[in-house]
Amino acid sequence: MVIERLQKEGFEVSQLCEVLSTSRAAYYQWLSSEGSSQEPANRDLLPVVRQVFQQHRRRYGARRIAMELKSLGHLCSRSKARQIMAQLGLVAIQPRSFKPRTTESRHRLGYSSNLLLAGIDVKACNQVWVGDITYIGLDKQFAYLAVLMDLYSRRIVGWSLDLEMTELLVTATLKQAIAAQQPGPGLVHHTDRGGQ
Repeated sequence: MVIERLQKEGFEVSQLCEVLSTSRAAYYQWLSSEGSSQEPANRDLLPVVRQVFQQHRRRYGARRIAMELKSLGHLCSRSKARQIMAQLGLVAIQPRSFKPRTTESRHRLGYSSNLLLAGIDVKACNQVWVGDITYIGLDKQFAYLAVLMDLYSRRIVGWSLDLEMTELLVTATLKQAIAAQQPGPGLVHHTDRGGQ
């Protein structure tokens, strides 16, 4: 069958079936009933796929293994590499990306009570400000952004950006907001319970 020959040359089955107006289910049914000519070739690829997988310390998935096999002179699509990996029970290790923690809750600085739990009725600007810290990923490091938002207007009233997450980051944000907004007495400044 044409699809079987073109698949050996590295084309994806899903694309071939779409171009030739054939369902993949019909193609795979034909393969199983005919005793496809791919079986001996697949058997030859089993040890090569296992070797590439182990050589790269279990970090290569189907896409990279298919590319490696092509560079070694073996014609193998990504779907075929995925199928062989599944047959061999090989699962690539997915590295976890580092996500910095912006809240350090295990400090000994004491805690203020949560005044918002009492159900403050916010009726005007500069009555309640809420703040938080987030991070922004750069090339090889993170920048930290502290923001204060007016709860009534939902406008940002102060912000500060720094490469270190210290108390200076949040105090600079608070000072900027106070200078710009000039709030009156009774303002509630609400943040999480981080050490900063």
